[in-house]
Amino acid sequence: MTFTFRPVDPPKDAELLHSWVTHPKAVFWMMQDASEADVERAYAEIAADAHHHALLGLRDGVPAFLMEWYDPAHRELAGLYEPRPGDVGMHFLVPATGTPVHGFTRSVITAVLARLFEDPAVARVVVEPDVRNTAVHALNAAVGFVPEREIRKPEKKALLSFCTRERFERAVAA
Repeated sequence: MTFTFRPVDPPKDAELLHSWVTHPKAVFWMMQDASEADVERAYAEIAADAHHHALLGLRDGVPAFLMEWYDPAHRELAGLYEPRPGDVGMHFLVPATGTPVHGFTRSVITAVLARLFEDPAVARVVVEPDVRNTAVHALNAAVGFVPEREIRKPEKKALLSFCTRERFERAVAA
């Protein structure tokens, strides 16, 4: 599958993103009770933040998923681990669908990592999913992430995991 990316446009995309992040299957996104205005405000804050970014992943020009990346020295993981030069944090969300496509979510995470590793300055991607999110742990492992340890964030107990460019390339070549 081939995807393209474009920056999230908070006023234009708020309605769509609201439907994604408030769906019961997006419980780990922690926006279940957000209003559309809350979602627009959250993504406007990201758009204005030099250390956090959000893109929509498009399939045939249609929004198909959300990706965020951030500087872990300044956002999300600041003070929770020792960041290295070239570290970038990542989140992704595939919206719930009534007609799942086998392998779609794995294609999405592969595209997200490929997009991040396009930047030669990115050496390692760090993620911090909820420890209970076993589905994403399996996806992360499939593309080369290795768990390091559990950490306590204000909103959750998370599994700190890392993926180097080399591990990603080996995983997708297999």
